[in-house]
Amino acid sequence: MVHQQFAALGDPTRIAFVEQLARGPVAVGDLVAPTAMSLPAVLKHVRVLEEAGLIATVKRGRVRECRLRDDALVEVATWTAHQRALWSTRLDALGTLLEET
Repeated sequence: MVHQQFAALGDPTRIAFVEQLARGPVAVGDLVAPTAMSLPAVLKHVRVLEEAGLIATVKRGRVRECRLRDDALVEVATWTAHQRALWSTRLDALGTLLEET
């Protein structure tokens, strides 16, 4: 799932949506307003974020509301922390090896 999340976050438009949703739930129409994108284009981005498990949408009457999932970035943060620790260890070992030679 983390690969799908990174792929979803690899687009600047989707990053902007996630940043906006971090401040609270937003109607899809409000995601469209500050962009020059059409509603169908925004809905495609919303679908990618939803399929990646980063956001959830709820339809309330005629309005579709998006909200960031509480656990949305936990998996990404966990993977990133693991990679940081792994590479830090590897780079320290390389530094030690280079100092010895």
